[in-house]
Amino acid sequence: MILLNSAAAGGVSLIVWIVILFGFMYLFMIRPQQKETKKKNALMESLAVGDTVLTTSGFYGVVIDLADEDTVIVEFGNNKNCRIPMQKAAISAVEKPEDAVQTEEVKPDAEDTGKKKGFFKK
Repeated sequence: MILLNSAAAGGVSLIVWIVILFGFMYLFMIRPQQKETKKKNALMESLAVGDTVLTTSGFYGVVIDLADEDTVIVEFGNNKNCRIPMQKAAISAVEKPEDAVQTEEVKPDAEDTGKKKGFFKK
């Protein structure tokens, strides 16, 4: 009788550990992947003409036409003849024109030139 109870307790503890393991897998692997997929789908739905995109192969371009649900036409470089149709899935990042912030060039002062900053001052 004692062996039966310890075997049943061992089986229950094994099931508890398996449930805990799957819980951790869900929290640390499956759930973040689902969030990332939803974020990318929302990004692709908000894609519009004039957006600057970064492709998965590392090319920057501007969307000039939304051909259909899965295809966009992207213009690369300053040459207006370089227009390539591509799948939306090949776009990894999108920057809206209104989100682009122009940074001002910082000009060094005349007295700061030649001086080192940080730990290695002379």
